[in-house]
Amino acid sequence: MLQEVIGKAKRAIEDFNMIDDGNKIAVGLSGGKDSITLLYSLYYLQKFYHKKFTLMAITIHPGSETFKTDELETMCKELGIEYLIYNSNIADVVFNIRKEKNPCSLCANMRRGMLNSLAVEHNCNKIALGHHADDVMETFLMSLLLNGKIHTFSPVTYLSRSDVKTIRPFIYVDEKVIRGIAREKNYPVMGKCCPADGFTKRDYMTNLIKTLQKDIPRVRSHIIGAIQRSSIQGWNKNVTKEDI
Repeated sequence: MLQEVIGKAKRAIEDFNMIDDGNKIAVGLSGGKDSITLLYSLYYLQKFYHKKFTLMAITIHPGSETFKTDELETMCKELGIEYLIYNSNIADVVFNIRKEKNPCSLCANMRRGMLNSLAVEHNCNKIALGHHADDVMETFLMSLLLNGKIHTFSPVTYLSRSDVKTIRPFIYVDEKVIRGIAREKNYPVMGKCCPADGFTKRDYMTNLIKTLQKDIPRVRSHIIGAIQRSSIQGWNKNVTKEDI
């Protein structure tokens, strides 16, 4: 299964020009199955891909006591991958200071800003995130149903002020495949440590897609196909930095 995922990641990388020769890529390592599988996929891809790149992993520690990084440190050491843990106060800000009822957006924005700054500090010109096909669909439905907009995140995004691109090599990969690999390979996946897990709008969209799939078996491929055929920014293949 891992070879299948690496193949799909390679196709996404080539479809959207995600990697160039000489890139240093910071993998956002959250400790979840998606980011760990992404790190392993890029690690193995690195060995045979025709464009040469280097990797490092960055974990944004949210500041909660249940968030443990020991096994992630061991994993990166065994792979020979540079690893950085940044200790933040995100959990305190989101849940105690701001007391957010819908904390995901603020948490994601804070983590993204910190990750971007750290990538620049460590001379990385790409940030790789483990967003997969299910994330693409869920974000699309949240935007459509909650905000009335046709939108989802792009395979590649570019921040001009820092000259860093964020790439998402797993956009063609289904979450259930990643889950199966993580279980099969016994990856050191961190348990749920966010008190909002299971109660977010994204969780609602996950369940909605599952419900729709019972009556419309091809609903997943229909949603992804609609996104690929749409005019959503960044979903045209083979874009360059100037196009983003």
